[in-house]
Amino acid sequence: MMSDMLEIDDVYTAYDKADVLEGVTLAIEPGRITCLLGSNGSGKSTLIRSILGLTPPRAGQITFDGADITGLPTHKVIAAGIACIPEGRKVFAKLTAEENLRLGAYQETSDAVTQERMAEIYRLFPRLAERREQLAGTMSGGEQAMVSIGRGLMRAPKLLLIDEPSLGLSPLLVKENFNIIRQINERGITVLLVEQNVHQTLAISHCGFVLSKGRVATSGAPSELAVRKEVRDAYFA
Repeated sequence: MMSDMLEIDDVYTAYDKADVLEGVTLAIEPGRITCLLGSNGSGKSTLIRSILGLTPPRAGQITFDGADITGLPTHKVIAAGIACIPEGRKVFAKLTAEENLRLGAYQETSDAVTQERMAEIYRLFPRLAERREQLAGTMSGGEQAMVSIGRGLMRAPKLLLIDEPSLGLSPLLVKENFNIIRQINERGITVLLVEQNVHQTLAISHCGFVLSKGRVATSGAPSELAVRKEVRDAYFA
């Protein structure tokens, strides 16, 4: 049996002594898209911050690829093979699309490897290849999303954390983004997809967890989650 790539074991994370995550336990299997669903304030972003070492847990353990990464500095978590596509398509507005991508490979010492990864991203996003010299701040929301995803892929991560990829995008671009996430996964990258868009997320995920008030309310296959009361309660309570 294949071991889990990422294990969150009984994690508690607090801001100002008030717990936001309360005993969260979940596991992410390699090669799959695992979704993390939940309404605003459910603890989704805090869990990402805990994994990345930005807000270390006060209790519990986070294991990645068999190694304990609980509370490691963020640059060491990233070096271990975890990349994050942040909420809101954060790009460096005054840099070109290509300069943004290059920043994603800052830990890579081989220029040949960097060029190879960039060529792969341009194959995935032909529109970025056409606009590589355009300032990222002048690009559309959809193009900025491509820059943000591409920058994360420049690290050749084993695990890609994607936070709210549908935020602020038109329905057409949301569909395009989710197709890209599926393609990324088909290329062998494990994905943790953090979203509020239930239907689109379940359509591309292999399994999922639902957070509610800092706890895992339920988990299972997408077909099971789609009809669970906990999912309805998490969003519409």
